[in-house]
Amino acid sequence: MFKNAGPGMLIAAAFVGPGTVTTCIRAGVDWKLGLLWALLLSVGATLVLQEMAGRLGLSASGGIPGFIRSSIGRPLLRILLLGVVLSGIVIGNAAYEAGNISGAVLGLEAIFGSAGTSFFPFLVGVAAFVLLWFGNNRSLERVFITLVLIMSLSFLITAILTRPDFSQLVRGLLIPDIHSDNVLTVVALVGTTVVPYNLFLYTSLVSEKWSSISALPLMRRDIILSVLIGGIVSMSILITAAGSGSEVVSSVMDLAAGLEPVYGQAARYGMGIGLLAAGITSAITAPLAAAFVARQCFGWAADRTDWKFRVVWVGVLMIGVLALTFEIRPLEIIYFAQVANGILLPVVGVFLLWAVNSTRLMGVFKNNRTQNILGLIVLVLVTGLGIWSIFKIFI
Repeated sequence: MFKNAGPGMLIAAAFVGPGTVTTCIRAGVDWKLGLLWALLLSVGATLVLQEMAGRLGLSASGGIPGFIRSSIGRPLLRILLLGVVLSGIVIGNAAYEAGNISGAVLGLEAIFGSAGTSFFPFLVGVAAFVLLWFGNNRSLERVFITLVLIMSLSFLITAILTRPDFSQLVRGLLIPDIHSDNVLTVVALVGTTVVPYNLFLYTSLVSEKWSSISALPLMRRDIILSVLIGGIVSMSILITAAGSGSEVVSSVMDLAAGLEPVYGQAARYGMGIGLLAAGITSAITAPLAAAFVARQCFGWAADRTDWKFRVVWVGVLMIGVLALTFEIRPLEIIYFAQVANGILLPVVGVFLLWAVNSTRLMGVFKNNRTQNILGLIVLVLVTGLGIWSIFKIFI
């Protein structure tokens, strides 16, 4: 099953980062199993949008920015739209990178103790740098498959240890419960799963992996398998938090500490290993996605060794490492960044839906009626949640 896996595991690894861990823990602590439905909805929305992004990658290597450059006739509007995409993804990922590396550092501290705390950010940064500089598509896929499987087993075992009530589990999955008090958490869960930059990342990776639309079945199998695994990991984290008995979580490892009296050191090591894998994978995918978006916006050559491409991802990676050098641990920033993701998503979704309905670009593989209906349903849902969250914040 995994021998012919494609770049989908990078997408699973990208959305199961420290932000996901933080958000799912808070959802579990605050609302127990009541928001599992939001994750299930998010997984479905991710499948719909990522499949469209994959088809776009098979049809056009320029992705969404390339489509904007070729389809918008007015120079000022074209520059404005590309500027929104570039700033939202590249600058946004630079802001997230400190949180990604911080998550990996917390995992290392859980496993090895705090003696090497000052050294850990550089260790994670060097590991990410080596993989990005020397890794090709196949080697990165293998690394990510390994890390995602480790992360999956770690969080799944930890969730099973909490022995969740089966009836409450089913109820939380199938019966939506949303109101003014939990809407920001719902938006954060959507934003941490249906990640906007993953749409750009998967389009680029698919165009490098496969060169023909005949690979459509392989691409679909790849993204379905990967997104389902990522969804299971996210749900396992929420279930673990719900069963921990904790009332307040001020740091990610507080959850492991709360589980230790019952489950011993296994809880701490399980959370630590899972968090380390989540942090490293996201610390690699965020700079990579930023570099791909910059390449598509400026029309650079499709070459990962190009100095401009490398300058972007090295810059994003360095920002993350330097931020932690000054002991910035943005737990609150990570959480609210997921809310911002949920608000930004409708804008990116409109661009994607527009592109995959272009006959010139997609040919016979453009969206059919069913795909458009599903896409519109997803956009309406995420737009409604985004608007509701804005009213909740400012009113």
